[in-house]
Amino acid sequence: MSTRLVNVVADAADPPALARWWSRALGWPISLELPSEVDVAPSVGEPGVELVFVPVADEKVGKNRLHLDLRTGSLAEQQELTQRLLADGARRVDIGQPADAPWVVLADPEGNEFCVLEPREVYADTGPIAALVMDCSDPVALASFWTAAAGWPVRLDYGEKGVALAVPEGRGPWLELLPSTDQKQAKDRWHLDVAPYTGQDQAAEQRHLVELGASLADVGQSAEATWVVLRDPDDH
Repeated sequence: MSTRLVNVVADAADPPALARWWSRALGWPISLELPSEVDVAPSVGEPGVELVFVPVADEKVGKNRLHLDLRTGSLAEQQELTQRLLADGARRVDIGQPADAPWVVLADPEGNEFCVLEPREVYADTGPIAALVMDCSDPVALASFWTAAAGWPVRLDYGEKGVALAVPEGRGPWLELLPSTDQKQAKDRWHLDVAPYTGQDQAAEQRHLVELGASLADVGQSAEATWVVLRDPDDH
C-alpha cells in the first residue's frame, strides 16, 4: 500500500492574488478558481506539482517549514528571474543563509520564503520548481515515511545533511528533507497533499500512514470534510 503526492497547498490571505502571482512566477496557468481554492498547474506536458491556494485568516508566524526552490539554467537567467520577481512584489529576506550563498532567498507578497537557485545540472528535468524543501529534525528517519507517503524513492542520501526524493519517472521537482533545529511555532502555512492511487481505499491508506508514524490532526477542518488531516512523524 502507498499513496502519491498530488499537490502543494498554501494558506493565503488572498488566494486569487497570490495564485496569480505564482502563476506569473512559474509561467503556469490558473487551472481552477473557486471561492474555496485557486489552483496553479503545470502547462500541458510540463513536469511539476500543482499549487493550491486556500483562504486562511491566520497570520504568518515564523519561517515556513516547507518552501519552493526555483530552477534556473544559467547565472543570467537567475539574475533575470530574481529581478522580475522583485519588480512583481517579491522582496529579499534573510533566513540565516551564508553571505556568499549562490542562491537568492526571496519572499512572495504574503511573506512565503522561496529560493531562486543558481544553475544546477541535477535539476535539469524538474521544470520551473527544482525542489519542494522541507525542514525537519531528522531527515534520514523522515525519508522512509515520505517515500511511502509521496510514492517517491530516495534519489540522493546525504545522511545528516539531508535526503532527496524524486518522482519515479525522473521528471519533476525533488522533495528534499533538510536538517533544521528551528522549532515549529504555528500551523504549517504550506503543506503536501497525498492521495490513494485509483481503486485504493482512502481509509486503508490512512491506517497505513498512521502505522508508519503519522497521527490525526485537527486544524479546524469541518466535520464534513472528505479529506483527512494527518501530521507526519516530524509534525508537518
